[in-house]
Amino acid sequence: MNGKAVIAAFAFLLAAGAASAQEAAAEGRRAANPEKPGWEFAANGYWNAPRGGDGYASGIFAADRAALHLEARVNYEGRHARSAFAGWTFSGGDEVKFELTPIVGGAAGDVRGPIAGFEASVAAGRFDLYVEFEHVRDRTEGASTYNYAWSEVAFRPLERLRAGIVAQRTRVYGTDREIQRGPFAQATIGAFTLGAWWFNPGTTDQVFVASVGMTF
Repeated sequence: MNGKAVIAAFAFLLAAGAASAQEAAAEGRRAANPEKPGWEFAANGYWNAPRGGDGYASGIFAADRAALHLEARVNYEGRHARSAFAGWTFSGGDEVKFELTPIVGGAAGDVRGPIAGFEASVAAGRFDLYVEFEHVRDRTEGASTYNYAWSEVAFRPLERLRAGIVAQRTRVYGTDREIQRGPFAQATIGAFTLGAWWFNPGTTDQVFVASVGMTF
């Protein structure tokens, strides 16, 4: 993706964020905060576009009821991989709010084996930090144990706009970079959230990821 297209994408997200003044959505992968007693659901679709490679779609689906967190992923730990998790969220804080969700599950397909990890977020005012980590014991032939990680440091210039820096450790794209970094932005409009992540900008290993999600 060229520079003009990236600038246009971020400009669109900025305009979308300004279009709504409702309460900002929670950070992380939960469909709702742990205080909500009923079932809440979220679906997020992603288009991953590595430079010089084939683009592909991935998805994350979540169901939450109070502290219970259920999650399913497609093409996340690897292409043609499917995974599912269950977790329990611990939360607290007033001026500084936090959530920690230990998760356990497993993967099937091109990545197979048990997975343990956590999802965590900390928010203070307009700033927040989100971290996701999983330890995968891949039992496919010739594979090895691997640690996946995703982290975001973000600021909300507007109530419905979230932007900052992202870093991830993954082997899905097959690049020479063990840690990938770059800018990102998300805008929430009602039940929908649009997102854009640009890893390794200005390099031959750059990857652009666009997403659309909804809660219901």
